[in-house]
Amino acid sequence: MTADAGVRTKPRSADARPVDHARALALARRVLDTEASAIASLATRLGDDFIAAVELMLRCRGRVVVSGIGKSGHVARKLAATLASTGTPAFFVHPAEAGHGDLGMIAADDVVVMLSNSGETDELVLLTPHLKRQGAALIALTGNEHSSLAQSADVHLDAAVDTEACPLGLAPTASTTAALALGDALALALLDARGFSVEDFARSHPGGALGRRLLTRVADVMRTGPAVPRVDRSATLAEAIVEMSSKGMGMTIVTDGDAVCGIFTDGDLRRCLGHDTNVMQRGVADVMTRTPRTIDPSRLAADCVLLMETAPKVTQLVVVDDGQRLAGAVHVHDLFRARVI
Repeated sequence: MTADAGVRTKPRSADARPVDHARALALARRVLDTEASAIASLATRLGDDFIAAVELMLRCRGRVVVSGIGKSGHVARKLAATLASTGTPAFFVHPAEAGHGDLGMIAADDVVVMLSNSGETDELVLLTPHLKRQGAALIALTGNEHSSLAQSADVHLDAAVDTEACPLGLAPTASTTAALALGDALALALLDARGFSVEDFARSHPGGALGRRLLTRVADVMRTGPAVPRVDRSATLAEAIVEMSSKGMGMTIVTDGDAVCGIFTDGDLRRCLGHDTNVMQRGVADVMTRTPRTIDPSRLAADCVLLMETAPKVTQLVVVDDGQRLAGAVHVHDLFRARVI
C-alpha cells in the first residue's frame, strides 16, 4: 500500500522527542542503584533454605530441570546454561510445553527449579502436582514466600525485591536481576561444592578461547620429525644456515645424537657476521647458544607464550622430553595457528 492509501510511512523515530541528557543519566543511575540494592538485600537473607537447595541439587542423581515463563523464562534458560557449564547437568523445559508432552523429559531422580516472581504463574502452578506425583524434587525461586509455588516446593528461595527499577513500576527489572544473581549464587556454590576446577571448565568449553588455552598441549602444536630444523654439533656454520633457511623457523637446533646441545638462531648469525667475516668456516658448535629455552611436550601450549615473553625477541622454543632429548620445536606462528594466542 502507498502513502496515498493512508498508510503511515514516516519512521517512528521521527516522532521521538529529543533526549533529555540529564534526565536519561539520572534515570539510568537510579535503575542501577535500585538493582544493586535488590541484589545486596538478597545477600542478607541467604540462610538455611539456600543451603538446603544446594544440598538437594548436589545430591541429585538425575538432572536439574529449570523452568519459567516470560522474563523469568529467560532467566531460567540462563541458569540452566550456567549450571550445565559449571558441572551440574541441567536443561530448560518450557512450562507450557511441559503440559503438552515435555513433562516426559522429567524423571523421579531430577530436581526441578521453578522461577516466578509472583509465585502464581498458572503454567508452573499447574505442573507442580504432576511433578510431585513423578517423584521429582521441587525448588521454587519466587518473590512471594506465601505464593502457591513457594508453599508447594520442597525448598523455597526468597528473591523478593522492594521495588522494580522501571519508572512505571511495571517492567520486570530489579526482580529479574535479583533472580539472575540468586541463580548464579546457586550455580557457583555448587561449582565449589563439587570441586569443579579450571580444567573441568575448559573441558566443557572446548570451542572457546579459554578451552583452547587450557586444553591445548605443546605436543598438539609442536613441529616434529623432518619439520624440525636440526644439525649435528659437528656441522659447519654454513650447513647450519642451509638447514635454518630450509625449515623457516629462524633457527636450527644443535644436537649430539638425540641430546640437545644448543641452538643457533638468525640473531646469532647477525652477531657472528658483525665480529668475524670468516665465520662461515667455523663450526656451529663454536657460535651456538648453549642454553636454549626449552619446554616439555606435556606442558600447556599457553605456557610457551609466557616463556617467550620473559626474554626479548624469543619466537621459538625447543621441545625436550624428561631426558632432555629432542622431541620437537614450537614457533610463535604455530601458537597463532592453534589460536592459543
